This record gives sequence, structure tokens and C-alpha cells, in this order.
Amino acid sequence: MKIGYYIKKQSLKGDSRIEGLLGRLSEGGAELYAISSAADIRPDTALVLSFGGDGTFLSAAHRVAEAELPILGVNFGRMGFLSGNRPEDVADAVLSGSYTIENQDILEVDCGDARPAGFWPYAVNEVCIHRVNAEMVGVDVSLDGEELPTYWADGVLVATSTGSTAYSLSAGGPICIPSADVRLITPVAPHNLNLRPLVAPSDSVVCMSARARSGEVLLTLDNRSYTIPCGARVKVGKAAFVLKKVKLAKSNFIDALRSRFFWGQDVRNSTEL
Repeated sequence: MKIGYYIKKQSLKGDSRIEGLLGRLSEGGAELYAISSAADIRPDTALVLSFGGDGTFLSAAHRVAEAELPILGVNFGRMGFLSGNRPEDVADAVLSGSYTIENQDILEVDCGDARPAGFWPYAVNEVCIHRVNAEMVGVDVSLDGEELPTYWADGVLVATSTGSTAYSLSAGGPICIPSADVRLITPVAPHNLNLRPLVAPSDSVVCMSARARSGEVLLTLDNRSYTIPCGARVKVGKAAFVLKKVKLAKSNFIDALRSRFFWGQDVRNSTEL
């Protein structure tokens, strides 16, 4: 079995837990190699390990998603929804094949002539148009050609179900099971009391354009940001390929909500009362 691995933070290189995991995989017959870019991917690679937090997982996805290589996130970060697996749980599961692969949507973005240099037009979690300074922006949004009311806010984001626990959640959006076939449109700090997050089918096409006195806004795709001119049309749809996320048998989304967000924690739920 050929396995690639990606480490973003220099501080993790040489970490004893990572070295121990890689050593266990090597002893089990795995051929291991490091990945820093898409060009490093070797033929017949079975999967890629991402060592770090959710930001590292996104960076790994940007490098290998188009090759549709399965990615297994090993958590060395704080939250760990994408990278939710403990290092000690990984080696035996991988070597024994005790895992499943979930296919999750990826967003594709077209911003026409406003496309910045070095722009990779895909996002795993969300795409967002956001203000560049203290002023409010007006974001005109259409859903499958149907015009929605203008959002006056800090910005508007379009998220996948995978991204529902990321920026969209912070902006007041709903939590979605990762396998839910939906798209979220969530305003960021809206100044409209009567506009709320909207849930749409995953094959919907969302178009956005912004108005602001500054003449420019930020276009953010996951953890990458670019400046684009106001009026630029940003089209968000479903990519032709998917994110292949490795899920170990011990992984459980509801348990992750409880442990990471203290979801539903209430003294009245205690069994010790």
C-alpha cells in the first residue's frame, strides 16, 4: 500500500506521535512519502494522511482533491471536524482496511475576468464575499436564476454540508449532517432583520455580486482570500469531482458535536442528578 502524507506546520515535523504512526505503517508494509504539492503525488497511491487541524486538511485537499485521492485527517489541531481522528487510532485501521470512504461535494467558482492570479477555483467548506474594511456591503444573490433580496451585511457565504460546522455556523447557519445533499446560503452579520440562512439543493447554482463604496471586496474560498472588484459576478456550483474523506469505524459526527461544541450540554441532562 502506497500512502502519502501532508504536514503543513513546521512544528509538527519530527513529532514523536507522527513518527510513531509512520513507523507503525511502515512496519505493516506501507510505502510512505511526503506531499507538498499536487506534483508530488505518485501513481497508485491508496490514500493521503493529513497531520494537523482542519486548516491543514483543507490545504491537503487543495493539493490532492482533483486526483480524487482519499484523505484521512489525523488531528493535531484544536477543533478537528475534518481532521477528527486520533493518531493512535489510525495505523491499525488503515492497515486492516477498517475504514469507509465518504464522497462529499466540492464547490466550483467562476468569477470571469475578475479571476485573480494563482486562483484555484474550488472550495471544500465555503465560498464567501466579504467586506474589505469597516463599511457594510450589499450582496445581490440569485439562486438558479431566481433573484433573492439584497443582503446588507459584512458578507454572504455559500457552504457545503461539510462546511456547515465552519464559517457558516459562526454566522448563525444550521448544522448539517455531512452526507446531507444540500447547499447553505448564509449572511455574515446581516443588517436585515428579516433575512435568514437559506438551505437549497446541492445542485443549485448561486450567483453573487457586491456593492461597496471601496470598489472592492474579498472573495474567500476556504482558507484562501483574493480581492475582486465590486460588480464582478461570482458563480458557485458543484465541481465535477468530489472530496473523498476517509472515515474510521470509530468516527461519529454526533459525538463530535457533543465533544467539540458541547452540543446540548445542559445540567438537566446529567444522569447524576
